Amino acid sequence: MIKLENFSFSFPEKELYKDISFTLEEGQHCAFIGASGSGKSTLTDIIMDPERFMYDGKLEITNGLRIGYVSQFSQLDKTRDITVFDYIGEEFIRLQSEIDAICVEMGTSEDIEPLLKKYQESLDALEAIGGDDFENNIRKKLNLADLSRLETSLVSSLSGGEYKLIQVIKEMLTNPHLIIMDEPDAFLDFENLNSLKDLINAHKGMMLIITHNRYLLDHCFDKIIHLENKELQEFNGRYIDYKLSLLQTKIELQELAAADTEEIERVKGIVNKLRNVATAHTEAARGKSLHARVKILERLEARRIKAPFVEIHQPEIRLPELGEVTDTAVLKVDHYHVAFQEVLLEDASFFIGSSDKVALIGPNGTGKTTLLRDIYKNQLDTIEIGEHVTLAFLSQIQGEMLKEDNTVQDEFFEAGFKTYDEIREHLLDYGFRDEVLSQKISNLSGGEKNLLQLAKISVTKANLLLLDEPTSHLDTYSQIALEKAVKEYKGAVLMVSHDFKTIANCADYVLMIEDKTIRKMSIRKFRKMIYAKHFSKDYLEIEDKKKTIETRIESALKSEDFELAKVLSEELEEIIKLL
Repeated sequence: MIKLENFSFSFPEKELYKDISFTLEEGQHCAFIGASGSGKSTLTDIIMDPERFMYDGKLEITNGLRIGYVSQFSQLDKTRDITVFDYIGEEFIRLQSEIDAICVEMGTSEDIEPLLKKYQESLDALEAIGGDDFENNIRKKLNLADLSRLETSLVSSLSGGEYKLIQVIKEMLTNPHLIIMDEPDAFLDFENLNSLKDLINAHKGMMLIITHNRYLLDHCFDKIIHLENKELQEFNGRYIDYKLSLLQTKIELQELAAADTEEIERVKGIVNKLRNVATAHTEAARGKSLHARVKILERLEARRIKAPFVEIHQPEIRLPELGEVTDTAVLKVDHYHVAFQEVLLEDASFFIGSSDKVALIGPNGTGKTTLLRDIYKNQLDTIEIGEHVTLAFLSQIQGEMLKEDNTVQDEFFEAGFKTYDEIREHLLDYGFRDEVLSQKISNLSGGEKNLLQLAKISVTKANLLLLDEPTSHLDTYSQIALEKAVKEYKGAVLMVSHDFKTIANCADYVLMIEDKTIRKMSIRKFRKMIYAKHFSKDYLEIEDKKKTIETRIESALKSEDFELAKVLSEELEEIIKLL
Protein backbone atom coordinates (compact mmCIF):
# COMPACT_ATOMS: atom_id res chain seq x y z
CA MET A 1 0.00 0.00 0.00
CA ILE A 2 3.03 2.25 0.46
CA LYS A 3 6.27 1.73 -1.45
CA LEU A 4 9.50 3.75 -1.49
CA GLU A 5 12.10 2.89 -4.11
CA ASN A 6 15.57 4.46 -4.46
CA PHE A 7 14.23 7.40 -2.45
CA SER A 8 16.52 10.34 -1.56
CA PHE A 9 15.84 13.58 0.30
CA SER A 10 17.93 16.32 1.84
CA PHE A 11 17.66 19.74 3.41
CA PRO A 12 20.13 22.43 2.27
CA GLU A 13 22.27 21.81 5.37
CA LYS A 14 21.82 18.04 5.73
CA GLU A 15 21.31 14.93 3.59
CA LEU A 16 18.81 12.60 5.28
CA TYR A 17 18.36 9.58 2.97
CA LYS A 18 20.10 8.22 -0.09
CA ASP A 19 18.49 5.56 -2.30
CA ILE A 20 16.39 3.99 0.45
CA SER A 21 13.58 1.52 -0.28
CA PHE A 22 10.84 -0.22 1.70
CA THR A 23 7.24 -1.38 1.45
CA LEU A 24 4.42 -1.23 3.99
CA GLU A 25 1.48 -3.55 3.45
CA GLU A 26 -2.03 -4.03 4.79
CA GLY A 27 -2.22 -5.22 8.39
CA GLN A 28 1.47 -4.73 9.22
CA HIS A 29 2.43 -3.15 12.54
CA CYS A 30 5.75 -1.51 11.77
CA ALA A 31 8.21 0.04 14.23
CA PHE A 32 10.27 2.86 12.72
CA ILE A 33 13.57 3.12 14.59
CA GLY A 34 16.92 4.90 14.26
CA ALA A 35 19.18 7.45 15.89
CA SER A 36 17.83 10.84 16.98
CA GLY A 37 17.92 13.32 14.10
CA SER A 38 18.16 10.66 11.38
CA GLY A 39 14.97 11.91 9.71
CA LYS A 40 12.20 9.56 10.87
CA SER A 41 9.63 12.30 11.54
CA THR A 42 10.51 14.00 8.24
CA LEU A 43 9.89 10.77 6.33
CA THR A 44 6.45 10.35 7.91
CA ASP A 45 5.70 14.00 7.01
CA ILE A 46 6.59 13.21 3.38
CA ILE A 47 4.33 10.13 3.35
CA MET A 48 1.41 12.16 4.72
CA ASP A 49 1.84 15.09 2.27
CA PRO A 50 4.30 14.26 -0.56
CA GLU A 51 3.28 17.32 -2.61
CA ARG A 52 5.05 19.60 -0.10
CA PHE A 53 8.48 18.05 -0.69
CA MET A 54 11.03 17.81 -3.49
CA TYR A 55 12.62 14.36 -3.44
CA ASP A 56 14.33 11.93 -5.80
CA GLY A 57 13.16 8.38 -6.44
CA LYS A 58 9.73 6.80 -6.29
CA LEU A 59 7.01 7.06 -3.65
CA GLU A 60 3.89 5.00 -4.41
CA ILE A 61 0.79 5.35 -2.20
CA THR A 62 -2.43 3.47 -2.96
CA ASN A 63 -5.15 5.82 -4.25
CA GLY A 64 -7.63 6.88 -1.59
CA LEU A 65 -5.40 5.80 1.30
CA ARG A 66 -6.70 7.47 4.45
CA ILE A 67 -4.03 8.23 7.06
CA GLY A 68 -4.55 8.90 10.77
CA TYR A 69 -1.84 10.69 12.74
CA VAL A 70 -0.83 11.03 16.40
CA SER A 71 1.85 13.67 17.02
CA GLN A 72 4.58 13.48 19.66
CA PHE A 73 3.98 17.17 20.50
CA SER A 74 0.21 17.18 21.06
CA GLN A 75 -0.86 19.69 23.69
CA LEU A 76 -3.89 19.29 25.93
CA ASP A 77 -6.36 22.15 25.42
CA LYS A 78 -7.41 23.02 28.97
CA THR A 79 -10.24 25.22 27.68
CA ARG A 80 -12.16 22.47 25.85
CA ASP A 81 -15.52 22.03 27.54
CA ILE A 82 -16.32 18.62 26.02
CA THR A 83 -16.56 15.12 27.46
CA VAL A 84 -14.08 12.39 26.52
CA PHE A 85 -16.85 10.40 24.82
CA ASP A 86 -17.95 13.35 22.65
CA TYR A 87 -14.32 14.27 21.86
CA ILE A 88 -13.54 10.77 20.60
CA GLY A 89 -16.81 10.64 18.64
CA GLU A 90 -16.62 14.17 17.17
CA GLU A 91 -16.45 13.09 13.52
CA PHE A 92 -19.15 10.44 13.93
CA ILE A 93 -21.46 12.90 15.73
CA ARG A 94 -20.83 15.58 13.08
CA LEU A 95 -21.71 13.23 10.21
CA GLN A 96 -24.75 11.84 12.05
CA SER A 97 -26.01 15.39 12.69
CA GLU A 98 -25.41 16.22 9.02
CA ILE A 99 -27.44 13.18 7.93
CA ASP A 100 -30.28 14.05 10.34
CA ALA A 101 -30.37 17.65 9.04
CA ILE A 102 -30.54 16.45 5.41
CA CYS A 103 -33.43 14.12 6.30
CA VAL A 104 -35.35 17.02 7.87
CA GLU A 105 -34.69 19.19 4.82
CA MET A 106 -35.87 16.45 2.44
CA GLY A 107 -39.22 16.45 4.25
CA THR A 108 -39.94 20.01 3.14
CA SER A 109 -37.90 20.49 -0.06
CA GLU A 110 -39.39 20.36 -3.55
CA ASP A 111 -36.00 19.62 -5.22
CA ILE A 112 -34.95 16.38 -3.57
CA GLU A 113 -32.28 15.16 -6.04
CA PRO A 114 -29.33 17.25 -4.75
CA LEU A 115 -30.34 16.40 -1.19
CA LEU A 116 -30.33 12.67 -1.99
CA LYS A 117 -26.81 13.07 -3.40
CA LYS A 118 -25.65 14.89 -0.22
CA TYR A 119 -27.37 12.26 1.92
CA GLN A 120 -25.57 9.41 0.14
CA GLU A 121 -22.19 11.18 0.37
CA SER A 122 -22.59 11.71 4.13
CA LEU A 123 -23.80 8.13 4.58
CA ASP A 124 -20.78 6.80 2.64
CA ALA A 125 -18.43 8.95 4.73
CA LEU A 126 -19.97 7.63 7.97
CA GLU A 127 -19.74 4.05 6.72
CA ALA A 128 -16.09 4.52 5.66
CA ILE A 129 -15.09 5.36 9.22
CA GLY A 130 -17.13 2.52 10.73
CA GLY A 131 -19.95 4.68 12.07
CA ASP A 132 -22.66 2.01 12.35
CA ASP A 133 -21.95 1.21 16.00
CA PHE A 134 -19.55 3.98 17.02
CA GLU A 135 -20.94 4.44 20.56
CA ASN A 136 -20.30 0.79 21.42
CA ASN A 137 -16.88 0.87 19.71
CA ILE A 138 -15.83 3.92 21.75
CA ARG A 139 -16.75 2.14 24.98
CA LYS A 140 -14.87 -1.02 23.91
CA LYS A 141 -11.69 0.95 23.22
CA LEU A 142 -11.95 2.89 26.49
CA ASN A 143 -12.36 -0.41 28.34
CA LEU A 144 -9.37 -1.93 26.52
CA ALA A 145 -7.22 1.04 27.59
CA ASP A 146 -8.59 0.83 31.15
CA LEU A 147 -10.07 4.32 30.73
CA SER A 148 -13.81 3.59 31.02
CA ARG A 149 -13.92 5.78 34.12
CA LEU A 150 -13.16 8.82 31.94
CA GLU A 151 -16.13 8.50 29.54
CA THR A 152 -18.03 11.44 31.03
CA SER A 153 -14.98 13.40 32.22
CA LEU A 154 -14.09 16.70 30.55
CA VAL A 155 -11.09 16.56 28.21
CA SER A 156 -9.66 19.59 30.03
CA SER A 157 -9.37 17.52 33.24
CA LEU A 158 -7.18 14.78 31.72
CA SER A 159 -3.52 14.20 32.51
CA GLY A 160 -1.07 14.38 29.60
CA GLY A 161 -0.77 10.59 29.47
CA GLU A 162 -4.54 10.07 29.48
CA TYR A 163 -4.95 12.65 26.72
CA LYS A 164 -2.36 10.88 24.55
CA LEU A 165 -4.26 7.58 24.86
CA ILE A 166 -7.56 9.33 24.05
CA GLN A 167 -5.96 10.71 20.88
CA VAL A 168 -4.80 7.23 19.88
CA ILE A 169 -8.32 5.84 20.42
CA LYS A 170 -9.84 8.73 18.42
CA GLU A 171 -7.59 8.05 15.42
CA MET A 172 -8.14 4.29 15.55
CA LEU A 173 -11.92 4.58 15.63
CA THR A 174 -12.13 6.55 12.37
CA ASN A 175 -10.83 3.43 10.61
CA PRO A 176 -7.92 4.91 8.58
CA HIS A 177 -6.03 2.53 6.29
CA LEU A 178 -2.80 3.61 7.96
CA ILE A 179 -2.12 5.13 11.38
CA ILE A 180 1.18 6.99 11.81
CA MET A 181 2.27 7.71 15.39
CA ASP A 182 5.32 9.77 16.30
CA GLU A 183 6.61 8.66 19.72
CA PRO A 184 3.15 8.08 21.22
CA ASP A 185 4.85 6.65 24.33
CA ALA A 186 6.60 9.90 25.32
CA PHE A 187 5.95 10.72 29.02
CA LEU A 188 3.47 7.84 29.52
CA ASP A 189 3.62 6.17 32.93
CA PHE A 190 3.91 2.38 32.89
CA GLU A 191 0.18 1.73 33.31
CA ASN A 192 -0.68 4.02 30.39
CA LEU A 193 2.19 2.54 28.37
CA ASN A 194 0.71 -0.90 28.95
CA SER A 195 -2.68 0.43 27.76
CA LEU A 196 -1.00 1.78 24.61
CA LYS A 197 0.54 -1.65 24.02
CA ASP A 198 -2.91 -3.27 24.26
CA LEU A 199 -4.44 -0.71 21.87
CA ILE A 200 -1.69 -1.27 19.29
CA ASN A 201 -1.90 -5.06 19.50
CA ALA A 202 -5.71 -5.08 19.19
CA HIS A 203 -5.73 -2.80 16.12
CA LYS A 204 -6.22 -4.68 12.84
CA GLY A 205 -5.07 -1.96 10.44
CA MET A 206 -1.67 -0.91 9.13
CA MET A 207 0.52 1.07 11.54
CA LEU A 208 3.83 2.94 11.25
CA ILE A 209 5.06 3.97 14.70
CA ILE A 210 8.20 5.93 15.50
CA THR A 211 9.36 4.74 18.91
CA HIS A 212 12.46 4.22 21.02
CA ASN A 213 10.57 2.53 23.84
CA ARG A 214 12.09 -0.89 24.45
CA TYR A 215 8.94 -2.26 26.10
CA LEU A 216 6.78 -1.44 23.06
CA LEU A 217 9.48 -2.62 20.67
CA ASP A 218 9.64 -6.00 22.39
CA HIS A 219 5.86 -6.56 22.46
CA CYS A 220 4.03 -4.82 19.61
CA PHE A 221 5.52 -5.17 16.13
CA ASP A 222 5.83 -7.64 13.25
CA LYS A 223 8.01 -5.44 11.02
CA ILE A 224 11.01 -3.21 11.70
CA ILE A 225 12.21 -0.31 9.55
CA HIS A 226 15.61 0.91 10.70
CA LEU A 227 16.98 4.22 9.42
CA GLU A 228 20.67 4.78 10.12
CA ASN A 229 23.51 6.74 8.50
CA LYS A 230 21.29 7.78 5.53
CA GLU A 231 20.51 4.12 4.77
CA LEU A 232 17.49 1.99 5.55
CA GLN A 233 16.99 -1.66 6.39
CA GLU A 234 13.65 -3.46 6.68
CA PHE A 235 13.08 -6.66 8.63
CA ASN A 236 9.91 -8.74 8.66
CA GLY A 237 9.63 -10.05 12.20
CA ARG A 238 9.80 -9.07 15.84
CA TYR A 239 12.23 -6.49 17.19
CA ILE A 240 13.83 -9.07 19.49
CA ASP A 241 14.53 -11.28 16.44
CA TYR A 242 15.89 -8.27 14.54
CA LYS A 243 18.34 -7.54 17.38
CA LEU A 244 19.45 -11.18 17.32
CA SER A 245 19.95 -10.98 13.55
CA LEU A 246 22.11 -7.84 13.97
CA LEU A 247 24.16 -9.55 16.68
CA GLN A 248 24.76 -12.64 14.53
CA THR A 249 25.70 -10.41 11.60
CA LYS A 250 28.08 -8.50 13.88
CA ILE A 251 29.83 -11.75 14.85
CA GLU A 252 30.25 -12.74 11.19
CA LEU A 253 31.46 -9.29 10.15
CA GLN A 254 33.95 -8.97 13.00
CA GLU A 255 35.37 -12.40 12.17
CA LEU A 256 35.73 -11.39 8.51
CA ALA A 257 37.18 -8.02 9.50
CA ALA A 258 39.75 -9.71 11.77
CA ALA A 259 40.79 -12.02 8.93
CA ASP A 260 40.93 -9.08 6.51
CA THR A 261 43.06 -7.06 8.94
CA GLU A 262 45.49 -9.95 9.33
CA GLU A 263 45.76 -10.38 5.56
CA ILE A 264 46.14 -6.63 4.99
CA GLU A 265 49.00 -6.50 7.51
CA ARG A 266 50.70 -9.47 5.79
CA VAL A 267 50.39 -7.88 2.32
CA LYS A 268 51.59 -4.51 3.70
CA GLY A 269 54.73 -6.26 4.94
CA ILE A 270 55.33 -7.76 1.48
CA VAL A 271 54.72 -4.37 -0.20
CA ASN A 272 57.20 -2.64 2.14
CA LYS A 273 59.86 -5.27 1.41
CA LEU A 274 59.26 -4.95 -2.35
CA ARG A 275 59.50 -1.14 -2.08
CA ASN A 276 62.85 -1.42 -0.33
CA VAL A 277 64.10 -3.84 -2.98
CA ALA A 278 62.74 -1.69 -5.83
CA THR A 279 64.56 1.33 -4.38
CA ALA A 280 67.87 -0.52 -4.44
CA HIS A 281 67.33 -2.25 -7.79
CA THR A 282 65.71 -0.89 -10.92
CA GLU A 283 64.63 -4.14 -12.67
CA ALA A 284 61.23 -3.81 -14.38
CA ALA A 285 60.10 -7.19 -12.98
CA ARG A 286 60.52 -6.01 -9.40
CA GLY A 287 58.48 -2.87 -10.19
CA LYS A 288 55.68 -4.99 -11.71
CA SER A 289 55.63 -7.27 -8.66
CA LEU A 290 55.37 -4.24 -6.36
CA HIS A 291 52.56 -2.77 -8.48
CA ALA A 292 50.63 -6.08 -8.35
CA ARG A 293 50.92 -6.32 -4.59
CA VAL A 294 49.79 -2.69 -4.14
CA LYS A 295 46.69 -3.48 -6.23
CA ILE A 296 45.95 -6.52 -4.01
CA LEU A 297 46.29 -4.30 -0.93
CA GLU A 298 43.91 -1.71 -2.40
CA ARG A 299 41.32 -4.42 -3.17
CA LEU A 300 41.55 -5.81 0.38
CA GLU A 301 41.07 -2.40 1.95
CA ALA A 302 38.16 -1.61 -0.39
CA ARG A 303 36.53 -4.91 0.58
CA ARG A 304 36.32 -4.02 4.26
CA ILE A 305 32.72 -4.59 5.29
CA LYS A 306 30.47 -1.55 5.55
CA ALA A 307 27.86 -2.20 8.22
CA PRO A 308 25.78 0.92 9.00
CA PHE A 309 23.27 -1.04 11.08
CA VAL A 310 25.74 -3.15 13.05
CA GLU A 311 28.53 -0.73 13.91
CA ILE A 312 26.30 2.08 15.17
CA HIS A 313 28.14 4.84 17.01
CA GLN A 314 26.80 4.96 20.55
CA PRO A 315 27.08 8.42 22.12
CA GLU A 316 29.52 8.77 24.98
CA ILE A 317 27.46 10.64 27.56
CA ARG A 318 29.51 12.04 30.42
CA LEU A 319 28.12 13.50 33.60
CA PRO A 320 30.13 16.01 35.68
CA GLU A 321 33.48 14.72 36.95
CA LEU A 322 33.67 14.96 40.72
CA GLY A 323 36.25 14.22 43.35
CA GLU A 324 35.62 11.95 46.30
CA VAL A 325 32.20 12.46 47.91
CA THR A 326 31.07 11.86 51.49
CA ASP A 327 28.07 9.76 52.54
CA THR A 328 26.12 12.68 54.01
CA ALA A 329 22.70 13.55 52.63
CA VAL A 330 22.67 16.08 49.79
CA LEU A 331 18.89 16.52 49.90
CA LYS A 332 16.27 16.30 52.65
CA VAL A 333 12.54 16.68 52.01
CA ASP A 334 10.42 16.89 55.17
CA HIS A 335 6.60 17.02 55.24
CA TYR A 336 6.42 18.32 51.65
CA HIS A 337 2.95 19.31 50.38
CA VAL A 338 1.69 20.33 46.94
CA ALA A 339 -1.82 20.95 45.64
CA PHE A 340 -3.46 22.55 42.63
CA GLN A 341 -7.18 21.88 42.18
CA GLU A 342 -6.68 18.90 44.50
CA VAL A 343 -3.94 17.63 46.81
CA LEU A 344 -1.22 15.79 44.87
CA LEU A 345 1.29 15.17 47.66
CA GLU A 346 1.02 15.63 51.40
CA ASP A 347 3.41 14.92 54.24
CA ALA A 348 6.02 13.49 51.86
CA SER A 349 9.47 12.98 53.40
CA PHE A 350 12.73 11.40 52.19
CA PHE A 351 16.48 12.06 51.96
CA ILE A 352 19.07 11.32 49.31
CA GLY A 353 22.71 10.44 50.00
CA SER A 354 25.59 12.02 48.12
CA SER A 355 26.00 9.15 45.65
CA ASP A 356 22.44 7.77 45.51
CA LYS A 357 20.85 7.13 42.11
CA VAL A 358 17.12 7.48 42.69
CA ALA A 359 14.10 7.12 40.39
CA LEU A 360 10.99 9.12 41.32
CA ILE A 361 8.03 7.21 39.91
CA GLY A 362 4.25 7.33 39.94
CA PRO A 363 1.26 7.76 37.62
CA ASN A 364 0.94 10.78 35.33
CA GLY A 365 -0.30 13.88 37.17
CA THR A 366 0.85 12.96 40.69
CA GLY A 367 3.27 15.86 41.20
CA LYS A 368 6.66 14.38 40.24
CA THR A 369 7.75 17.23 37.97
CA THR A 370 6.40 19.82 40.42
CA LEU A 371 8.52 18.30 43.22
CA LEU A 372 11.63 18.29 41.01
CA ARG A 373 11.10 21.96 40.11
CA ASP A 374 10.55 22.92 43.76
CA ILE A 375 13.84 21.24 44.67
CA TYR A 376 15.62 23.12 41.86
CA LYS A 377 14.14 26.48 42.92
CA ASN A 378 14.99 25.72 46.58
CA GLN A 379 12.53 28.26 48.04
CA LEU A 380 10.53 26.06 50.46
CA ASP A 381 11.15 25.32 54.15
CA THR A 382 10.21 21.68 53.53
CA ILE A 383 13.21 21.23 51.21
CA GLU A 384 16.79 21.34 52.50
CA ILE A 385 19.76 21.14 50.15
CA GLY A 386 23.25 20.41 51.49
CA GLU A 387 25.62 23.31 52.01
CA HIS A 388 28.13 22.24 49.36
CA VAL A 389 25.60 20.96 46.83
CA THR A 390 25.48 22.31 43.27
CA LEU A 391 22.37 21.50 41.23
CA ALA A 392 21.85 20.84 37.52
CA PHE A 393 18.42 20.39 35.96
CA LEU A 394 17.28 18.62 32.78
CA SER A 395 13.79 19.73 31.82
CA GLN A 396 11.25 17.83 29.76
CA ILE A 397 10.20 21.30 28.50
CA GLN A 398 13.40 21.64 26.52
CA GLY A 399 12.99 25.34 25.69
CA GLU A 400 13.50 26.15 29.38
CA MET A 401 17.15 25.05 29.41
CA LEU A 402 18.01 25.70 25.75
CA LYS A 403 17.46 28.90 23.73
CA GLU A 404 15.51 27.70 20.70
CA ASP A 405 16.65 30.67 18.55
CA ASN A 406 20.33 29.97 19.26
CA THR A 407 22.44 27.88 16.95
CA VAL A 408 24.03 24.89 18.67
CA GLN A 409 27.45 26.57 18.71
CA ASP A 410 25.97 29.83 20.11
CA GLU A 411 24.45 27.84 22.99
CA PHE A 412 27.84 26.41 23.93
CA PHE A 413 29.73 29.68 23.51
CA GLU A 414 27.23 31.10 26.01
CA ALA A 415 27.92 28.10 28.27
CA GLY A 416 31.59 29.13 28.49
CA PHE A 417 33.32 27.34 25.61
CA LYS A 418 36.08 29.45 24.03
CA THR A 419 36.56 28.07 20.53
CA TYR A 420 34.60 26.36 17.77
CA ASP A 421 37.02 23.40 17.84
CA GLU A 422 36.44 22.98 21.57
CA ILE A 423 32.66 22.82 21.00
CA ARG A 424 33.06 20.51 18.02
CA GLU A 425 35.23 18.05 19.94
CA HIS A 426 32.88 18.04 22.93
CA LEU A 427 29.70 17.44 20.92
CA LEU A 428 31.23 14.79 18.66
CA ASP A 429 31.05 12.38 21.62
CA TYR A 430 27.30 13.01 21.76
CA GLY A 431 26.83 12.11 18.09
CA PHE A 432 26.64 15.65 16.66
CA ARG A 433 28.42 16.12 13.34
CA ASP A 434 29.95 19.40 12.16
CA GLU A 435 26.93 20.47 10.07
CA VAL A 436 24.66 20.41 13.15
CA LEU A 437 26.66 23.10 14.97
CA SER A 438 25.37 25.88 12.72
CA GLN A 439 21.73 24.74 12.93
CA LYS A 440 19.14 26.44 15.11
CA ILE A 441 18.18 24.43 18.18
CA SER A 442 14.50 24.81 17.22
CA ASN A 443 15.19 22.66 14.11
CA LEU A 444 16.59 19.71 16.07
CA SER A 445 14.70 16.59 17.07
CA GLY A 446 13.48 16.04 20.63
CA GLY A 447 16.20 13.45 21.21
CA GLU A 448 18.93 15.79 19.98
CA LYS A 449 17.70 18.51 22.35
CA ASN A 450 17.89 16.16 25.32
CA LEU A 451 21.42 15.16 24.31
CA LEU A 452 22.34 18.87 24.16
CA GLN A 453 20.99 19.37 27.68
CA LEU A 454 23.13 16.46 28.88
CA ALA A 455 26.16 17.85 27.03
CA LYS A 456 25.70 21.18 28.86
CA ILE A 457 25.25 19.49 32.24
CA SER A 458 28.45 17.48 31.73
CA VAL A 459 30.66 20.59 31.91
CA THR A 460 29.16 21.86 35.18
CA LYS A 461 30.42 20.94 38.63
CA ALA A 462 26.98 19.78 39.75
CA ASN A 463 26.92 17.02 42.36
CA LEU A 464 23.12 16.63 42.44
CA LEU A 465 21.38 16.11 39.11
CA LEU A 466 17.63 16.57 38.72
CA LEU A 467 16.59 14.79 35.53
CA ASP A 468 12.99 15.10 34.37
CA GLU A 469 12.24 12.33 31.87
CA PRO A 470 15.81 12.29 30.50
CA THR A 471 15.22 9.30 28.19
CA SER A 472 12.18 10.85 26.48
CA HIS A 473 12.81 11.07 22.71
CA LEU A 474 16.29 9.48 23.09
CA ASP A 475 17.07 6.63 20.71
CA THR A 476 17.89 3.26 22.28
CA TYR A 477 21.68 3.73 21.89
CA SER A 478 21.53 7.04 23.77
CA GLN A 479 19.31 5.53 26.46
CA ILE A 480 21.90 2.80 27.10
CA ALA A 481 24.71 5.38 27.11
CA LEU A 482 22.81 7.51 29.65
CA GLU A 483 22.21 4.50 31.90
CA LYS A 484 25.95 3.78 31.85
CA ALA A 485 26.78 7.43 32.62
CA VAL A 486 24.36 7.54 35.57
CA LYS A 487 25.82 4.34 37.06
CA GLU A 488 29.38 5.70 36.78
CA TYR A 489 28.58 9.21 38.08
CA LYS A 490 29.95 9.85 41.58
CA GLY A 491 27.31 12.37 42.58
CA ALA A 492 23.60 11.98 43.35
CA VAL A 493 20.79 11.70 40.81
CA LEU A 494 17.05 12.20 41.32
CA MET A 495 15.35 11.19 38.10
CA VAL A 496 11.69 11.29 37.11
CA SER A 497 11.19 8.43 34.68
CA HIS A 498 8.51 6.12 33.37
CA ASP A 499 11.05 3.99 31.49
CA PHE A 500 11.02 0.67 33.32
CA LYS A 501 14.26 -0.56 31.75
CA THR A 502 16.19 2.64 32.55
CA ILE A 503 15.03 2.52 36.17
CA ALA A 504 15.94 -1.14 36.54
CA ASN A 505 19.33 -0.65 34.86
CA CYS A 506 20.74 2.33 36.75
CA ALA A 507 18.74 3.29 39.86
CA ASP A 508 19.76 2.19 43.37
CA TYR A 509 16.16 2.41 44.56
CA VAL A 510 12.87 4.08 43.73
CA LEU A 511 10.73 6.66 45.48
CA MET A 512 7.16 5.71 44.62
CA ILE A 513 4.29 8.19 44.80
CA GLU A 514 1.33 6.30 46.18
CA ASP A 515 -1.78 7.50 48.03
CA LYS A 516 -0.49 11.10 47.86
CA THR A 517 2.74 10.33 49.71
CA ILE A 518 6.17 8.87 48.93
CA ARG A 519 7.57 5.49 49.95
CA LYS A 520 10.96 3.94 49.29
CA MET A 521 11.25 0.63 47.42
CA SER A 522 14.27 -1.48 46.45
CA ILE A 523 14.97 -2.07 42.77
CA ARG A 524 14.60 -5.82 43.25
CA LYS A 525 11.12 -5.41 44.73
CA PHE A 526 10.19 -2.87 42.04
CA ARG A 527 11.20 -5.25 39.24
CA LYS A 528 9.31 -8.15 40.79
CA MET A 529 6.21 -5.97 41.19
CA ILE A 530 6.24 -4.88 37.53
CA TYR A 531 6.93 -8.36 36.19
CA ALA A 532 4.28 -10.00 38.40
CA LYS A 533 1.66 -7.56 37.10
CA HIS A 534 2.49 -7.45 33.39
CA PHE A 535 4.51 -10.55 32.46
CA SER A 536 4.33 -14.31 32.82
CA LYS A 537 5.97 -15.76 35.95
CA ASP A 538 8.99 -17.08 33.97
CA TYR A 539 9.64 -13.88 32.01
CA LEU A 540 12.01 -12.24 34.54
CA GLU A 541 14.18 -15.37 34.81
CA ILE A 542 14.31 -15.82 31.02
CA GLU A 543 15.20 -12.15 30.44
CA ASP A 544 17.99 -12.33 33.04
CA LYS A 545 19.44 -15.39 31.22
CA LYS A 546 19.21 -13.46 27.93
CA LYS A 547 21.15 -10.50 29.39
CA THR A 548 23.83 -12.83 30.81
CA ILE A 549 24.44 -14.48 27.43
CA GLU A 550 24.49 -11.13 25.60
CA THR A 551 27.18 -9.93 28.02
CA ARG A 552 29.22 -13.10 27.42
CA ILE A 553 28.93 -12.61 23.64
CA GLU A 554 30.22 -9.03 23.91
CA SER A 555 33.15 -10.28 26.00
CA ALA A 556 33.90 -13.04 23.44
CA LEU A 557 33.89 -10.48 20.61
CA LYS A 558 36.31 -8.21 22.49
CA SER A 559 38.75 -11.10 22.84
CA GLU A 560 38.07 -12.17 19.21
CA ASP A 561 36.88 -15.61 20.32
CA PHE A 562 34.47 -15.91 17.41
CA GLU A 563 33.77 -19.62 17.86
CA LEU A 564 32.56 -19.04 21.41
CA ALA A 565 30.49 -16.06 20.23
CA LYS A 566 28.77 -18.26 17.64
CA VAL A 567 27.97 -21.00 20.17
CA LEU A 568 26.57 -18.40 22.59
CA SER A 569 24.46 -16.80 19.84
CA GLU A 570 22.83 -20.19 19.21
CA GLU A 571 22.03 -20.41 22.94
CA LEU A 572 20.61 -16.88 22.78
CA GLU A 573 18.40 -17.83 19.83
CA GLU A 574 16.82 -20.66 21.84
CA ILE A 575 16.18 -18.38 24.83
CA ILE A 576 14.58 -15.70 22.61
CA LYS A 577 12.09 -18.30 21.35
CA LEU A 578 10.81 -18.55 24.93
CA LEU A 579 10.08 -14.79 24.96
